[in-house]
Amino acid sequence: MLIRPARPTDLAAITAIYDHAVRYGTASFELEAPDDGEMARRYEALCTGGYPYLVAEVDGAVAGYAYAGPYRARPAYHWSVEDSIYIAPNAQGRGIGRALIERLVAEAEAGGFRQMIAVIGDSANTASVELHRRTGFRLVGTFENVGFKFGRWLDSVLMQRPLGKGATAEP
Repeated sequence: MLIRPARPTDLAAITAIYDHAVRYGTASFELEAPDDGEMARRYEALCTGGYPYLVAEVDGAVAGYAYAGPYRARPAYHWSVEDSIYIAPNAQGRGIGRALIERLVAEAEAGGFRQMIAVIGDSANTASVELHRRTGFRLVGTFENVGFKFGRWLDSVLMQRPLGKGATAEP
């Protein structure tokens, strides 16, 4: 497995992975999968903004991806990022998520960010909650019944971990 920065040539595979997550899962609260152009726009905005965007490559194919993006738009939130991780259905349970999040944390720390926040769709998504817990995130709380998808109400689980010096020093 190779963890590396995402490239524009990876966007078709990234879009396919996300399309599956939107159509069949509850990790994302989007109801319709974005098209190639929208995924390219999102990728470019994150890269231009200096946020890490990674892929996991297995046997020459993209098996998953992860990125950190702004937690909120207001300037005081600049030092906090939100992570996103998606793994291809045929590659889940093989340690790819852990490898991606560990590298994403390292890249975000190198970028000077101080807090990473996970907003996990669906409290029943125990694999994502456990992945984040095992990589240093702590449970902050749960917003109950804040999303409606596939005919049911879904929670959002909030987890957080400090990056680098965290809140022990000014940025």
